[in-house]
Amino acid sequence: MTTSEQGVSLGMPQLPAPAYPADVHARLEADAKEIISRYPGARSALLPLLHLVQSEEGHVSRTGMQFCADQLDLTTAEVTAVATFYSMYRRRPGGEYQVGVCTNTLCAVMGGDAIFSALQEHLGVGNGGTTEDGKISLEHIECNAACDFAPVLMVNWEFFDNQTIESAKRLVDDLRAGAQVEPTRGAPLCTFKETSRILAGFPDERPGAVEATGGAGPASLIGLKLARGETPAAARVVSPRAAAPRQAPQPGAEHLSSHDAPQQTSASDPGHPAGPVTEEGE
Repeated sequence: MTTSEQGVSLGMPQLPAPAYPADVHARLEADAKEIISRYPGARSALLPLLHLVQSEEGHVSRTGMQFCADQLDLTTAEVTAVATFYSMYRRRPGGEYQVGVCTNTLCAVMGGDAIFSALQEHLGVGNGGTTEDGKISLEHIECNAACDFAPVLMVNWEFFDNQTIESAKRLVDDLRAGAQVEPTRGAPLCTFKETSRILAGFPDERPGAVEATGGAGPASLIGLKLARGETPAAARVVSPRAAAPRQAPQPGAEHLSSHDAPQQTSASDPGHPAGPVTEEGE
């Protein structure tokens, strides 16, 4: 048996990769030139170029890696090494919405592990799996620097804070049903392909999307406020779950998603039943 035959028998992909259709190639090539022009060295543009090809197919295919290699005068091995190193690049087709559950230490002990297990059962998929309707791909993710709001989910890299099993299930159900879903912070949701194009460095042209990106949430800023000499009462972050009835947001006020958990997040930790929480956090 030849080496080529052995590769076929093992299901290994064969080179060369199929080319993009001429019109797609021309469009991507124009975008690639714009991206490359931003860098002093062409090979530095590899990361955004991988996002660019991912925005075309929803994953980084062999065709996409060959395209990146051709544009940057790299080998496909060099491109593959980068594409397989970073978890934000898919290697196979996935869902319209990438739902990531943080299972790093703080989110895990606050309920992230329980949420991830519950969503696997609820959606009928394992880690990295995609639902049959092609709507949801589920994965556990590393820390996304939102520990103040643990446990955290991300949908196409937009934040959904203070989650519980119930709120997480409602979130994925709404995504599959096509209902409007609003992140806790950041721009409105868009599809995975649209997100990939934004990550490639192209502007989000949806009205109000850039303005909505905002900054850090209030829980993340309390240390800065104290450092500026504000009193503890002024700097204190009161849990929005304790506020009732819910009022319309005011300019500059903390934004809340309708998919945030409606209770103290400690209640989502099965090992630590939530006790009463006073307004002072005692």
